[in-house]
Amino acid sequence: MRVKCVLCDKIGNLDDIQPLAKKLRNRPLHTYMCKDCEERITKKTLARRQEG
Repeated sequence: MRVKCVLCDKIGNLDDIQPLAKKLRNRPLHTYMCKDCEERITKKTLARRQEG
């Protein structure tokens, strides 16, 4: 299954049997983020939480 990151528009592939692919197929409102964007957001969120 071809997927597109909502933040950077990078196109990737998911195996059709992965749970995320099934979720994206059955519920179109769920969005896909590539690993790079997900890690970047996670780091920024954790830094913001530590600041208070």
